[in-house]
Amino acid sequence: MTTRRARVLVVEDEVAVAGIHQGFLLAHGGFDVVGLAHTGEDAVLAVQDLAPDLVLLDIHLPDLDGVEVLRRVRQLPGRPVDVIAVTAAQEAETVRAAMAGGVTAYLVKPFTMAALHERLDQYLRQRAVASSGERLDQRQIDRLMRAPESQPPARLPKGLAQETLDQVVAELTRVGEGSAVEVGEAIGLSRVSVRRYLEHLVDVGRAVRRPRYGTAGRPEIEYRMVQPAGQR
Repeated sequence: MTTRRARVLVVEDEVAVAGIHQGFLLAHGGFDVVGLAHTGEDAVLAVQDLAPDLVLLDIHLPDLDGVEVLRRVRQLPGRPVDVIAVTAAQEAETVRAAMAGGVTAYLVKPFTMAALHERLDQYLRQRAVASSGERLDQRQIDRLMRAPESQPPARLPKGLAQETLDQVVAELTRVGEGSAVEVGEAIGLSRVSVRRYLEHLVDVGRAVRRPRYGTAGRPEIEYRMVQPAGQR
């Protein structure tokens, strides 16, 4: 039996960052984003109304902090929701409070998309096992509960920035496929700059390119993200 994709609520006060998270979750292939919330109060209401499987929760929010959101969410009736904290908060008291609130993982900003991908993969493994109904021995439980160690990010080619790459990935994922001109107009970069990022994605196997016909002159090149293996 195939496990359905996990339904995710993204809680992040910065709209652009929330969009990047949304794009990455969709590109991953194992998740459906059912909502975005930019305040703590909206987050609690969204959990109540949407009943997501997972909340990607920022701690620094403009009204309630994420720990208070977590506390209120845990008081809601119904099936408990899983929570991954994605935040710049590194105070020991905050981390401990988040752990006591039952977060599945705690990821400190700034982090690479590879680090987020590791946490999401870990979550899907945990979810699949929890849905199986199998009895687990201690070794299996320890392996499931152990957070993956973040690997150092792969070095980008000279002149490319990780933050901009994440924006390109999020926009290309959002539109499905697009040219360097179209992606550049959406995120406010030149065609030449965006093409470098798109070609890098092709070089590392994360995107494919193909000619787009239908207009006079040379065909335009369009790009499309490649869905991760095993998530199709």
